[in-house]
Amino acid sequence: MTEVTQSGSGDDDGLDMGASPTRISNAEIRHEVSRAAVWVAMAGLAFLAVYISQSLLVIFGAMVLAAMIDGGSRLLGRVLPIARPWRIAIVLLGSIGFLVWLGYFAGSTISREAAQFPEIVQEQASLLFSWLQSKGFEVQMTDLQGLVSQALSGFGTVTRALGGILGGVTTLVLIAIIGIYIAIEPRLYERGFAWMLPKTKRYDFHILAARMAYTMRRLMFGRLVGMVFEGIFTYLALQAYGWVTGDPIPMAALLAILTALLAFVPNIGAVISGVLMVLVGFSGGTEMGIYTIVVYFMVQNIDGYFVIPMIARKTVDLAPALVLGTQLIMGILFGILGLFLADPLLAMIKVALERRSEQNEAGDRAQQAEAERRALEEVEAAKAAASNA
Repeated sequence: MTEVTQSGSGDDDGLDMGASPTRISNAEIRHEVSRAAVWVAMAGLAFLAVYISQSLLVIFGAMVLAAMIDGGSRLLGRVLPIARPWRIAIVLLGSIGFLVWLGYFAGSTISREAAQFPEIVQEQASLLFSWLQSKGFEVQMTDLQGLVSQALSGFGTVTRALGGILGGVTTLVLIAIIGIYIAIEPRLYERGFAWMLPKTKRYDFHILAARMAYTMRRLMFGRLVGMVFEGIFTYLALQAYGWVTGDPIPMAALLAILTALLAFVPNIGAVISGVLMVLVGFSGGTEMGIYTIVVYFMVQNIDGYFVIPMIARKTVDLAPALVLGTQLIMGILFGILGLFLADPLLAMIKVALERRSEQNEAGDRAQQAEAERRALEEVEAAKAAASNA
């Protein structure tokens, strides 16, 4: 019995069980297996993230929508001291009412213009290519159509994966439903996610979640303000030409709505809306086309030099080149939905990196304070030893 106890002076309550399918006795091999398991788990998570990336993007879009609803509820709370569920209901009813009005307005007024819009754009594009060819440029309309088809072939991944026949409509419905659920009880989902983390990480997660939510609300508020400004200003400026000359610019309302919607996408949206506006303007003559160019630059300059800087001081400041690069990558990978969500996603990544930097700085300060404390203790110990000697 003594021999068994002495020979079993290892693990498992004094009994050396040896190697088994679930236990590796060699410490070095066990360490290497643990490292390999970590790398395998990381590779598996990366593959899973790529496989379900479309669904994750839809969930992120729902979080963006929830931030917009929550932001509207908080703004109402400053003037209406009522319960939060009632404020959320007012925001949702107001949004639905606006969409219904827009649909009615589009159905009665803009639908006729929208039917003519592709024909006008194609006609003006053909005239542009003819002018370039007259100047010696070897450009064909078929080349542009080929480039457009190739670009569009890389888009629509999310809608193909999630929508089937309904396509983007199904995606938007999913985003709306999930976003409303998150907006109604955001703390519920935050606590549920924090519950899956270690206890030592939960406090940092709540701080990060609060900062991300705050930044998202501010960012979306800035986007909505920019959209409203560009839409109203574009409509009034285009209508002013007709009031003065008696020759109204065609599709002014449609162009204003497209400009407002595309303002949600920085950089790229402004270029697309400007091109469409100028093409429609030149369909009414050179003078009208030049006026639309002036309107476009007025809208973008006022928005860029006055509106956006005032908003950016209270929101997240992102480098334009970084935003544009992210938009190009997200647009190629996930289509129009990725293009719209590139800016919010980049802002959340920036907030996470800033929080990580703060944690690293706090850790460095703590280590430095601990090192100074130990050095001071050693000095005091040396002084005490010298005095005793």
